[in-house]
Amino acid sequence: MLNVCTPSPEDQQQLASALSRIPKQPLFTQDFEVDRGRSILDQKPTFLQQGDTAQVTAGTATATWVRVRREFSVQAMFSTVQYSFSQDAKSMDETLVFRVRDPKEFLELAIEDNASSVTTAAAMLSTNTPARRIRLERFGKSSVVLARCQGLENGPVPDQSAYEPLFQSATAIVANYRDLLGTRQTIPDELNRTNLLGGAKAASKPKAKKPVAAAP
Repeated sequence: MLNVCTPSPEDQQQLASALSRIPKQPLFTQDFEVDRGRSILDQKPTFLQQGDTAQVTAGTATATWVRVRREFSVQAMFSTVQYSFSQDAKSMDETLVFRVRDPKEFLELAIEDNASSVTTAAAMLSTNTPARRIRLERFGKSSVVLARCQGLENGPVPDQSAYEPLFQSATAIVANYRDLLGTRQTIPDELNRTNLLGGAKAASKPKAKKPVAAAP
């Protein structure tokens, strides 16, 4: 089981080192990708581990989502950055993933945060939502994860003050790449398009006309 609530000093250093390598003013190629869609939330995603606070709606509920991907120039340590935004009836989730070009030390770094969907996507994107989970996927080793944790079974909330610099660094990275990827405008627009498309009713079949009886 990953120790996501209180990672070791060595794991903390691994996370800090990876976060420090994220370019603040990257050079992107002209390639980009924007995807949108709607998915049925029929099961809990396998990537949710102990310590995660995101809520997943069960049953036949749906979530709308948008993904934005950009490629770094060939001189960069990272090959791509992908930003994902998902919204269902209970929560909105952001995920920012950096994939390494030459994975000798680690494969990718992911940062996640979430907020209640009682607000709008535009409102969430206008504020710096605190990062709630940082995951470093390493080459040939287990992942290193830090997540904001709550107390279990009425127990005390674990003291995570020592990890606050890591959370703050991750939060600043997400805020910066929101601007670099143009998400504050793109995400609300694409979600609206998805909702309009998903809300369209299927065309009903025309009723068969009854044959007209011949005149006597």
